[in-house]
Amino acid sequence: MGDRGGIQTMLYLLEEAFRGVGIEQSNESQALMPNLRSVPDDAWHRLPDGASRSIESIAIHVGACKIMYADYAFGAGTLRFDTPEVEPWPAGTAEMADVFPWLEAAHAGFVAQVDALADDAELDVPRSANWGELRPTRWLIAAMITHDAYHAGEINHLRSLMGDDDRWRFQQLGFG
Repeated sequence: MGDRGGIQTMLYLLEEAFRGVGIEQSNESQALMPNLRSVPDDAWHRLPDGASRSIESIAIHVGACKIMYADYAFGAGTLRFDTPEVEPWPAGTAEMADVFPWLEAAHAGFVAQVDALADDAELDVPRSANWGELRPTRWLIAAMITHDAYHAGEINHLRSLMGDDDRWRFQQLGFG
């Protein structure tokens, strides 16, 4: 096998964005799973005023995208959104206790495909995105990294809006 330094970096960043492995794991993490695990049960299906997506729907979207990207970039490219293979629950019916292990499995499936790349030269190989366009492998992997971080922030904000205090932490501590 050739050099895998780029692949190893991508694997690290996938884990960092998903579960916050490189930092002290706490509710302060910007990663997806720590933000999901801090969601109170009563906020999972709720919508703040003016919102159209629940935390539940965002979590399922993240997992569905991991499944779709893995299938199109590394697999047969035959899966479709709105099918039980990609989105196992009808809107508003999934419980956190069921979604978390499914999300972990979707993430593990994508990570396994990245880890199976032979060397860094494969990061430049064009692969299919689920909308049919060819993109370099590194671009598709980076999209999944930023996708987790984006939705972690979205979940954090929704959770804050449904809580008692949406101020920045430094403001809550009296520093500004």
